Amino acid sequence: NDPAISNLELLAAIPEWEVALPGGDTASQTDVLAITRNLLGLVILGVEAKVDETFGPTLAEKKTKASEGQLGRITYLEKELGRVEPFPESIRYQLLHRSVSALLTARAFHAPVAVMLVHSFSPSSAWREDFETFCDELICHKLTSDLYEVPGIPASRLLLGWCKGNEKYLET
Repeated sequence: NDPAISNLELLAAIPEWEVALPGGDTASQTDVLAITRNLLGLVILGVEAKVDETFGPTLAEKKTKASEGQLGRITYLEKELGRVEPFPESIRYQLLHRSVSALLTARAFHAPVAVMLVHSFSPSSAWREDFETFCDELICHKLTSDLYEVPGIPASRLLLGWCKGNEKYLET
């Protein structure tokens, strides 16, 4: 029932959307970038599709043998997400850079709303607990059982969402 994300019209869907992030050679690669709009304006959706794979290494794993640039990237991501304190090392790194990628893309398009949406095709909703822990660490406002708003993000509104894909597409 949120007017900012209701009645969205898809303008473009771009697979493997890359967003350059400081501190490394590798861009963040979103599975699908959806540029949408409604009467209130543009909404950017960065879709991360999952079946049973994790959200990548934990921050502890990522920091092991990390270069100065990679450590700087983690600090940058935390700052963009409004963190004053570093995340616990059990948080999954991919959740940080996919969320910031959606946010940076929204800013580039002057969209007032960014959404990082996990589209899970896992029959057991594998890794949902990692997603919810990430939302808890960001002290998100729970809008629905599957949609959270990250507080304190300047210039754009950042929403984190989880949706469950139809399992029939696992066989297609």
